[in-house]
Amino acid sequence: MRIGITGHRRLPDDVAAQVKQELRARLEGVNSADLVAISCIADGPDNWWAELALDAGGRLEVVLPATEYCEGLPSEFHAGYDRLLGRAVEVHRTGLTESTSEAHQAGSEILVGLSDHLLAVWDGLPARGFGGTADVVKYAHEVGVPVTVIWPAGATR
Repeated sequence: MRIGITGHRRLPDDVAAQVKQELRARLEGVNSADLVAISCIADGPDNWWAELALDAGGRLEVVLPATEYCEGLPSEFHAGYDRLLGRAVEVHRTGLTESTSEAHQAGSEILVGLSDHLLAVWDGLPARGFGGTADVVKYAHEVGVPVTVIWPAGATR
């Protein structure tokens, strides 16, 4: 089972804890030998899903939206990003250099195309900018990839 992830970054601690718990629950009953997590490994849900899948014995495929993608992530996260990138069994690239909204959407479209199912940590609101979680969910629906939305009741960003 190839399960991709998209989701909001910089979630409040209480929301993050609930999301992590729900992501863990998604792994229950999944045969880890067949699990491939597909992620852009940004801080937040992308990272959590990758870590949880690897800890459960699954494999990780990474999609890099741009060669400069990591530079746009919080500096305190760079070591974790590099560690996850090093554990990937395959890395997919868009061929783009700058980490722009267009690159993020292009990466997300590759991610969706590689996925049998997409997990979306999404509050259900429109994207704040092109390439946001809402755009990724919309694209997944357009191409027929099933989406499971994960969002704790009453949570806000």
